[in-house]
Amino acid sequence: MNPIFQHSTYLLKRQVLALTGKLRFYDPTGELAMFSEQKMFRWKEDIRVYADESKTREVLSIKSRQIIDFSAAYDVVDTETNQKVGALRRKGWRSLLRDEWEILDENDNVKGLLFEDSMGLALLRRLVVGSWLPQNYDIIFGAARVADLRQNFHLFRYELNLDFSMDVSRLLDRRLGIAAGILLATMEGKQDN
Repeated sequence: MNPIFQHSTYLLKRQVLALTGKLRFYDPTGELAMFSEQKMFRWKEDIRVYADESKTREVLSIKSRQIIDFSAAYDVVDTETNQKVGALRRKGWRSLLRDEWEILDENDNVKGLLFEDSMGLALLRRLVVGSWLPQNYDIIFGAARVADLRQNFHLFRYELNLDFSMDVSRLLDRRLGIAAGILLATMEGKQDN
């Protein structure tokens, strides 16, 4: 596996005022680890992740299976090995009040859940304060918490800390965790616009 997927923490930054969604992932030392630029006017999401901003080496792709993304599933493929890593499937009706996603393995078996921290805070975000109240997500596999995805408040960009350090058994493939961060950042961008 590519060493850029081996870190226990990442910082994802998305420019708020850019015409297209430009996402940058930074490793624990602050160096750029990955870059993605979302294409505009797509019927289905097709997100490509590159090793750097020159976009010469693609490392990951995230593709929606359907056009309407209410309960969409997104396949995550390691493009260097052309291997499906797994998928993320949004839980449509349940995500109206509080974001919830299923994490699937390469055969579409449910392995874990990604969900917003609390129903109360989720409702407060949606109905009252909006993006002024940063979001927090947990990923669990069974009873084990394997990741924390915590948004930082920032006026001019979206920032999300991805922390996999509690996953000492490496139950969660980092590529799926990174894809989850990208999908959360792009969904938040659509909700803000």
